[in-house]
Amino acid sequence: MTDQKPTVVLVHGAFAESASWAGVVQRLQERSVDVVAVANPLRSVSGDAAYVRDVIATIEGPVVLVGHSYGGMVITEAASRNDKVVGLVYVCAFAPDTGESAFELSTRFPGSTLGQALAAYPIASGGQEFAIRPDAFHHQFAADVAAARTAVMCATQRPVTEIALTTGLPTDAPAWSSIPPWFVFSDADLCIPAALQHFMANRAGAKGIREVPGASHAISVSQPDAVTASILEAVDAA
Repeated sequence: MTDQKPTVVLVHGAFAESASWAGVVQRLQERSVDVVAVANPLRSVSGDAAYVRDVIATIEGPVVLVGHSYGGMVITEAASRNDKVVGLVYVCAFAPDTGESAFELSTRFPGSTLGQALAAYPIASGGQEFAIRPDAFHHQFAADVAAARTAVMCATQRPVTEIALTTGLPTDAPAWSSIPPWFVFSDADLCIPAALQHFMANRAGAKGIREVPGASHAISVSQPDAVTASILEAVDAA
């Protein structure tokens, strides 16, 4: 416990970017909560987590670390054995155990149609990266967001490498095993099924579970009040 209010660090996932947190950032700032939205590189779990750890190191005082989608992989690694992190919030996010990858988890329960919506591109460093096809983006990623806004989200999406999605969590001490986690997700997520979310939340011993009916995977955009509420629970608990 600490007397200093934590800073909230937001980590976006694949096919998004830091501005996807805009509604959440606004609501946290209105409540005088310090917040930083990180530009997640989306290149590898270990590399992305190292970058987030660098960001955390620049912040004075405790941190509540928040991850969306693949960002959950990153925060689970970045907060491992990190004494500055006092709370975790998984927002339609993966909460892996040691050795589990985003790809493996996404196929553990039925319901994800993401694979059918992806386009693959070779990259100069080797391998390939994935983006959601423009014709599939609205339905797959942000069905409850206005079409005009979704078109902008599609155009600004950040692709993710195949290695980032298929590499298992490196640490032998996933952050949720020692840091209190909260979960907020949708029962209509087409990328990470609700059954998987419940499995991960229960395994992690979630301090709070908020399931939003009918929301899309882009829940931080379409339901910022619900996401902010879960984050504030973590902040208040610290």
